[in-house]
Amino acid sequence: MLNPRCIIAFFLFVFFAAVSRAQTAPVESAHGGTITLNDAIQRALAKNFAIKISGFNASIAAAGVTQSLGKFDPVLSGNYQYSANASPGYTDPNTGLTSSAVNINTDNYGLNLGGLLPWGMTYQLGATTTNTRGTFDAYADNFSTFAGISGTQPLLRNFGFGATLATIRIAQINRGMSEWEFRQAVIDTVTNVIFAYNDLNFAHAYRLSAIRSRDLALQLVDENQKRFKTGSASQYDVTFANSSAARREENILFAEQSVREAENTLKQLITDTKTPELLREHLTIEPPEPAPIVIVDAAADFHAALTKRPDYQRARLTLKRDSITTRLQRNQLLPRVDLVGGYGYSGQAGSFGLTRQQIEKKDYNAYNWGVVLSIPLTFTTERGRYRAARLQQRQSETIQEQVEQNIVVLIGNAASQIEIVQKRIQATRRSRDLAQATLDAEVKRLRAGQSNSIFVAQQQEMLSLAEVSEARAQSDYQKALADYDRQLGVTLEKLNITVLAPK
Repeated sequence: MLNPRCIIAFFLFVFFAAVSRAQTAPVESAHGGTITLNDAIQRALAKNFAIKISGFNASIAAAGVTQSLGKFDPVLSGNYQYSANASPGYTDPNTGLTSSAVNINTDNYGLNLGGLLPWGMTYQLGATTTNTRGTFDAYADNFSTFAGISGTQPLLRNFGFGATLATIRIAQINRGMSEWEFRQAVIDTVTNVIFAYNDLNFAHAYRLSAIRSRDLALQLVDENQKRFKTGSASQYDVTFANSSAARREENILFAEQSVREAENTLKQLITDTKTPELLREHLTIEPPEPAPIVIVDAAADFHAALTKRPDYQRARLTLKRDSITTRLQRNQLLPRVDLVGGYGYSGQAGSFGLTRQQIEKKDYNAYNWGVVLSIPLTFTTERGRYRAARLQQRQSETIQEQVEQNIVVLIGNAASQIEIVQKRIQATRRSRDLAQATLDAEVKRLRAGQSNSIFVAQQQEMLSLAEVSEARAQSDYQKALADYDRQLGVTLEKLNITVLAPK
């Protein structure tokens, strides 16, 4: 006849094996199907609100570049103005005679094309016509027309490509900064998805461990009831086992709440649902693949991180932008000295057609040139702006240095976290194995009358804690690897994700 203890031990072995398989099996939901970590990441890339919002910033910055380029767009302008001037007659003091009143009517027409050139010159190409008539010529038409080009070229302030293109270069840098910010938003979102996915997987493992702990307590209840019937256990042992099982039911409820909260966190990252339907949806996740043991070198990875981390690249662009602003404000300290000039042809006749023919024949040319000088007496405004720009540049230099230091610390902490969690996995795995062996030994001692229900219940709880600790260590290891990739700025490359900032 088989020994009853052997039968019980066999069923316990089968039960433990089933639970162990359940911890690695996909978590099913009411809707069926499973999603992998890669599926969750792809959904986040398509629907996450943080990525969408950051994408708008990138598009806005790109529009700013287009806006800044508009300063070179030629402007076509036309004008017409009519004026009438009536003057009273003049009385001669010698003769006492009064002349007739004088009326002068004038029509002014103009059509011009003007704009700004990259080296700072403003130009205007066009034609103007004035028709003057009145009592002095019996209101006969008298057209005076000019067609030509004129321009103003700064020689000191606002001279050259640097001053003229400064706003465009700043807008282009702002666009580059927004693209790095968009990349940072994608990296952070992907990393948060990895964190939330592993947190949800851990929550399920915690729930399964709580259920297993409750089932072990129920087994102890059955064991004590059988021993009570044979007189080898007291009523206290039965009551204590029931109390322990009831307490572990509460742990299951806490674990269920943890699953719901972790699931909602992940859903918020990978969906754009804005209704209470978000709370009714259930995710079915597939446990992530076991992460390999890796050895990282924070010192060696530091310089690579400087080329990949969006925050450092943004700091570099900020310093570059402030340098342009400083040079521009230094240029504004110069006095304004502008070379002005123009050249064209004129005509005068009783009709517009005749004046146009004169211009076409280039019968009468006209030109002018000169220098306009403007010097503020104090330069107070300009000196204040330049000082502020120079201090802003120095501040940006300091911020860049601070970012470099932060990167050193963050990479070092992330590398240390990987090393520690690797050791935690080994320690918790050994702790779980020992807790299982201790529980098995304690159950044998109970059946042999050498232990009691309190010790068995304690060992059951120790085993549950060990299982949870091991599951948490494995989850933390996945998260530590993801965080290290984020600190290096290589998250997207590791996952083969190509980021194109919206235009």
